[in-house]
Amino acid sequence: MNAYIQLTLSQLRFFVRNRQVLIFTLFMPLFFMIMLGSFLGKGNDIIVDGVVIDQDQSTESRVMVEALQASSILKLKPADDLDKSLEQLKHGDQKLVVVIQKNYGQAVGLKGADSSKASFLQVYYDQTNQQSAQIGLQTIGQVADGVSKQMSNYMPIVKIEPVGVQALQLRYIDFLVPGILAMMIMTNNLNGVSGQIASWRERGVLRRMQSTPLKASTFIAAQITARLVMNTAQALIVLLVGALIFGTQVNGSWWLLLLFVVMGTLTFMSIGFIIAGLAKTPESVGPISGLISFPLMFLGGVFFSVSSMPEFLQPIVKSIPITQLSTALRQIMNVGAGIGDLWQEGLMLAIWLVVSFIVATFTFKWE
Repeated sequence: MNAYIQLTLSQLRFFVRNRQVLIFTLFMPLFFMIMLGSFLGKGNDIIVDGVVIDQDQSTESRVMVEALQASSILKLKPADDLDKSLEQLKHGDQKLVVVIQKNYGQAVGLKGADSSKASFLQVYYDQTNQQSAQIGLQTIGQVADGVSKQMSNYMPIVKIEPVGVQALQLRYIDFLVPGILAMMIMTNNLNGVSGQIASWRERGVLRRMQSTPLKASTFIAAQITARLVMNTAQALIVLLVGALIFGTQVNGSWWLLLLFVVMGTLTFMSIGFIIAGLAKTPESVGPISGLISFPLMFLGGVFFSVSSMPEFLQPIVKSIPITQLSTALRQIMNVGAGIGDLWQEGLMLAIWLVVSFIVATFTFKWE
């Protein structure tokens, strides 16, 4: 028991004193999170900028202007000069120019009698930005339809019963933080374990340990404990930075979050032991671990959603451990999912853990 405690403490001291380890295992993930969160994580609200020109200046046209400006998607400012506004549109300073023509009030007063003969709203849009154009045109169409129904006393045959459901307002940073946490767990253990074990083997540290009464189980248990402590501490730091800077939060159980942190740590530690056993020299560990971790970083749902990937690739991506870990952490933090909702992710991680541990026992070498 004393040897186990001493080995655990010495490993923790190694982590704290080694500045390179701290930089690559903690500060680099924090750097990614802060940089990406600052540029992309402020929110995902869609706003279409533009101007509205009221050429009619009637009571009816002012109702339309107020309705357009009340939209949460449109951000239309009043303007007078059509030529100037169109010039701004060509230079990309505006996305939409809405013109209420002079015949608008008169046509509305006829309750639609001559509405088929004239265009009352002209909408100029940027053809090079189809996404904003389509959103803007669709929104303006909905606003205009609502105004026309009110003015013509339109009574729908089918009545709609509105039922409000508060949607989950997620930003990119809410998606990113759990992914960064999963990435940190993967790189810390997969790359860190393989590199350290290979280095100790080459320097004869493992051989000297084997010649002592120290048991292999004690050595491995100390490694696992030290890395669990470090991963838990680093996870808390990432979550704290995310909460303080970007306002992220954990909506689910902290204990369940910790459980998946532990499972992810053990899984990638086992894979790290496999790499250390297969690598013949410490120099070959880096390329092997990089060949594995680098694709997993971009395919495992860390920075981008798995659903945005090609369909033929999704079954493969969903089967890898980093995807299961990032999905579980994201569901716990953002949705507040419980163990009953995450049994598939937990089962897949458990399978990866058991299989990789068994393989590691056959590939691990003291010399």
